[in-house]
Amino acid sequence: MSRNGLGDTILIVDDDAAIRALVREYVSDLAPDIVVVTAETGAEAQARFDEAKPDVVLLDMHLPDTDGLDVLARFRSAADVPVVVITADSSSSRTIRAIQAGAYDYLVKPLEPETVRHVVQRALDHRRLAASVRALPEAGARDARERIVGASGPMQAVYKLIGRVAGSDIPVLITGETGTGKELVTETLHANSARRRGPLIRVNCAALPESLLESELFGHEKGAFTGALERRKGRFELADGGTIFLDEIGDIAPSVQKKLLRVLQFGEFERVGGQVTVKSDVRVVAATNVDLEAAVAAGRFREDLYYRLNVIRIDMPPLRARTDDVPALVAHFLDRYRSRPGAAPTKISAEAMQALLDHDWPGNVRELENAIQRAVVLANDRLITPETLELGTPHTRIALDVDALVRDGATLAGVVQDVERAMAEAALRRAHGDAGEAARLLDIAPERLGGLVGKREAAR
Repeated sequence: MSRNGLGDTILIVDDDAAIRALVREYVSDLAPDIVVVTAETGAEAQARFDEAKPDVVLLDMHLPDTDGLDVLARFRSAADVPVVVITADSSSSRTIRAIQAGAYDYLVKPLEPETVRHVVQRALDHRRLAASVRALPEAGARDARERIVGASGPMQAVYKLIGRVAGSDIPVLITGETGTGKELVTETLHANSARRRGPLIRVNCAALPESLLESELFGHEKGAFTGALERRKGRFELADGGTIFLDEIGDIAPSVQKKLLRVLQFGEFERVGGQVTVKSDVRVVAATNVDLEAAVAAGRFREDLYYRLNVIRIDMPPLRARTDDVPALVAHFLDRYRSRPGAAPTKISAEAMQALLDHDWPGNVRELENAIQRAVVLANDRLITPETLELGTPHTRIALDVDALVRDGATLAGVVQDVERAMAEAALRRAHGDAGEAARLLDIAPERLGGLVGKREAAR
């Protein structure tokens, strides 16, 4: 219920009279007693905000007398009121900055009636339940945030979710293929959290065998095993007050999963070989390119641990699902990998850019970055051409015409062999030639992978 004793009050701030009229019309349909107040400048908005004490604010980011972000910050510091920003700018920085400043949600022009009503209704429900969206600090966050490049629809969803959850301490599970930027998301979450002055500790769970991973995560006491000459703190202990990033979480052994579950539940553990309980205040961010739900169903991953980790899930889109971002990513990497300090970024031809857009990028953004870095060196201050990129031909997908195969007398064993070989080769491409990673993607033994594609190619 609004604090003015009438219906819910909505403040609309926009310097365009037509936009104000449209939004008034849209939100007035939500309830017969909705009270709508409008303003066209930042100064007028502040006066209306103080007078009307609105339940929801719709705020344009571009005002004639001030930056909408400044108005947003003042509103958020004055009262816990959901603010929905309206912007024509869908760049990653702008979106995240608005969310970081405490915006409840955002709308991108041109405004759709149903979208406006849906967002405002959610904001009103949010207000009535007295659930606040925590304002996220912006100081010190620019460097990490700006490393994530892209303004496509899939990335906008990622930015919005980052902004919503960065300020909390709940676990986050980041999923996505190799090379999609999961570690960059972790850095952004940490940099925009209340823990940003604490450590960000990274652990690649797939890089360590079970016997070493437990000691790496939880530490060990002197004499706990051969070679343990002194007490050693583990990564959870070192991450106290900060964030721990557990990459490739799907590869950890059952014994480590059990101990990790206890840390997530109670924030405590014992070092290997020790009996003293160690407390650690840590925010856990985990990442995987493994289907954890399938791993749970197969008994390889604890279901209770999965649900503890999967409180908030951020799915990183593959590059093939966000090709609109390729030109911006190319420009970013060309700027980063200049041929020499102070040199202008290397130019790229239209044909080369089209080749990049046409490529399927099994290695995602990491593969694109490597391609640009290599092309800058090979171009030697000249124009990057398709030949400089050395992308090769796009990979094709297999389509099985089952009726035709049966009609033509193909044997089941022969078809299965062809499909197995094709999948093995595709996995090797996606793993950039790493036979162990390719075998893990297919959930087969490395030895079997070698038998499918030949030892020489599997070891390449």
